[in-house]
Parts: sequence; structure tokens; C-alpha cells
Amino acid sequence: MNLHSFFRRKTIKQILYEETGSKEIGLKRRLTSFDLVTMGIGAIIGTGIFVLTGVASARYAGPGAVLSFILAGIASALAALVYAELASSVPVAGSAYVYSYASLGEIIAWIIGWDLILEYTVAAGAVSIGWSGYLVNLLEAAGINLPAVITNPPSLGGIVNLPAIIIVGFVAFILILGTRQSAIVNNIIVLIKLGVIILFIIVGLLHLQPELWVPFLPFGFQGVITGAAIVFFAYIGFDAVSTAAEEVKNPGRELPRGILGSLCVSSVLYVLVALILTGLVSYRFLDVPSPLSFAMLKIGFPWISGIISVGALTGLSSVILVSIFGQSRIFFSMARDGLLPFKFSRLHPRFQTPYVILILTALMVAFIGGFLPLGVVAELANIGTLTAFILVSIGVIILRYKQPELVRPFKTPLFPYLPLLSAIISFYLALHLPRITWIRFLSWLIIGMIIYFIYGFRTSKLAAKQKLKE
Repeated sequence: MNLHSFFRRKTIKQILYEETGSKEIGLKRRLTSFDLVTMGIGAIIGTGIFVLTGVASARYAGPGAVLSFILAGIASALAALVYAELASSVPVAGSAYVYSYASLGEIIAWIIGWDLILEYTVAAGAVSIGWSGYLVNLLEAAGINLPAVITNPPSLGGIVNLPAIIIVGFVAFILILGTRQSAIVNNIIVLIKLGVIILFIIVGLLHLQPELWVPFLPFGFQGVITGAAIVFFAYIGFDAVSTAAEEVKNPGRELPRGILGSLCVSSVLYVLVALILTGLVSYRFLDVPSPLSFAMLKIGFPWISGIISVGALTGLSSVILVSIFGQSRIFFSMARDGLLPFKFSRLHPRFQTPYVILILTALMVAFIGGFLPLGVVAELANIGTLTAFILVSIGVIILRYKQPELVRPFKTPLFPYLPLLSAIISFYLALHLPRITWIRFLSWLIIGMIIYFIYGFRTSKLAAKQKLKE
């Protein structure tokens, strides 16, 4: 064991041959650019727009939450341009994990893969808890009261959050049936979700009270920056598009369209909703689980409030779907490389989906959603994503210099300044996350490194090739 072994890299040629050339472990190309855009929107438009718009306004930035979303959107857009180059150049499952394997080495790839497992699992678990909350509220409005013992985790006086487990199980079932079927379901959900949001925007524009925007920055600009670090959770999702790279019909053209298109649509909607929301209700009253529904009730439209609640349920369902999809593809790629047990990468004989990993992922997410409180799980997703963005931004620079001959259907503009700016902004936002988030994140990394040294380092495919050479 020497230091060089930890930074052994897979060449792009190796990755493309090994991971798309095998019928036994390769995924089928079925997705179009429209599927990718809706997948990205499905992952991005969810908890952020239905929950975090209120939290960011009430706790951190007031009406200036609009600037928080713009700042977080800029950071995401810079990272998206980097992802677009790498995804079109290396169109295989695994996203940032695979890109890092080619540019930064195995140990960095493991760290990013481990980070992304945290990101997607925690994000899906957090959203399943939010989904359960919306369902409980909607049923209460209809006169149906579910007992607290089956809607709350043990720490909140219940036994299990059963609705959260049920939605995770349903989503996993859809994903096991097939990528094409999952994409169709997601497309329908996204169209419903967009319709609900557009309804809110139209009604909201007709009832704006501009005086509520004063003061615009009640917590100062520092509140805007802190708000941006928190609402960054809202933009987690566009990177899920790159995890589907191996299942895209024409990845060189359609992946950049899917990544950038979904982010552009989502960013515009976030800014509009934040601006309108704080112009309907004073930011002081928006620290509620369902701010959009709350605002419609405040201005006297209970029927629209009900429609938004239904839209939130469908919208959050698509976030869970894409999050579990993304996590499973990263898990799949790591298992295929030997860093995790290879049997995890087994495909279903009929549906050709990685069903073993999907079941394992669903069990992890269901545990989080069913037994942990939202406050503990939600704060961890941001830091894993920001870490991945930093390392991917550095990785694209390294790949440009180390492999200039690589075919790049899409190139990040203003190279190398834009990738450097992406890394700097992501790091800056990460520094503004709460200290407890860093402690939990480092604890997760330590667990990951123990697994890597005990198992992954010795069982990786590159380790086997290294032994043959010796």
C-alpha cells in the first residue's frame, strides 16, 4: 500500500468501454432531452418552493430571500455548466463520482460518491417527511385525523411515520419497473406541479401588496448569504440528471440541454414565487410548513390552497423519485467498480433496472423518513452537494489539461475562470452552514473512509489490475 495507490485513476477510455460495453452490467439508453428536463425540474421543484421559500423569508432574509435564491441559483448555474461538460464527455452512470475517478483519483472519487449517497438519501428522506406532513394536513382539512403514533417518529411522540414509508415504497416500486416507465410518471407529475405553481403566480400577481417588501433586507445582507446557504437545498436535483447519463439516447447533445434547461426553468420559478409570496403575506408569518397554501388562505382563496396542497404532494413525490433514482445510479456505479459489493449492481432480468440497489436505497430512505425528525436530516443534504460541486469544478480543470484530446460535445465557457469561480462560491456557501452540520458531515466521512480502507481499497477493479501488473 503506497500513497500513489489511493490516487489511481481510470482513463476516460476505460470508463466508456467497461461501463457501456458490457451487456450484463450496462443500462439501456431510453431517455430524451425532454425526459431529462422534466427529471431535473422534478428533483429541483419540490421542498424548496413548497417549504423553503417561507423558511428563508421568515428566519434569514425577509423579502430579500429573492436575492438568496438568485445567489444560490448562480452558484448552481456555475456548477451546472461544469457538470454539462463532464456529463456530455463521460456519458455513464455515476455523475460526479465517475468524473472524479477520471480526474482526481480513486480516494477522492470514493469521498464524492460517499457524499452523494448522503445527499440523495437524506434529501429523499427529508422530502418523504414533508410529503407525510402535507398528506396529514390535507386529510385533516377533509375531516380525517390520522393518529399521531403512525405519523410521527419516536422523538416526536409517535412510533413510526407510516405515510413517509409508504410513499418511499411506492416510488421504489415504480423505479424498479423501469426507467422509461419512471420517466413517464415523472413527466406527468411535473406537468401537474408546474400547473399549480403557475396558478399561484397568476393569482398572487393580482393581489400583491408591495408595501410588504419594506424593509427589503430586515436581517441585512448577511441574512441573504445565510439564506442562500440554506435554500441551496432547493437547487439540489439538477445533478441527478447527470446520474442518468448512461440511459440517454444522445448524451452529447441532450445532457447539457437537460441540466441547463431544468435549472433555468426552476430558477425563474423560485425567484417569482419568493417575490410574490413576500408580497402577499408579511415575511414574519411565513415560518410554516406550507407557505404557499398559507398565503392563499390569508388572501381568501381556500380552494386554491387545497389545490396547492395536492400539487405539493405530487411535486414532492417527484423529488423523492428522482432522488432515489440518482442515489441508486451512484451506488450502482460504485458497486460496478468494486468499491462496494459487486452483487449490488445486478440488473433485474425482466426490467433491466438495478433492483438490488433500489431496494437497499429505499430501505435506507424509509428508515430516515419513518423514524427520524425532519430537523436532523434536512440540514445534511447541502454540505454533501457543495463538496461535490467543489471537487467536480476542480476536476474539470484537471481533465482539460491532462486529457486535452477528449471529445467534449459541450465545453464550459470562460475556462478556467468559471470552474474556479464555481468552486470558490460553493466553498463560501459551505462555510455559512451551521457548525453541527459540519460535525455530522465529518462523522459521515470518517465512517466512509473506514469502509474504503477495510473493503473498497482492496476490492476495486483498479486494485485487481494493479496486482496483475505486479
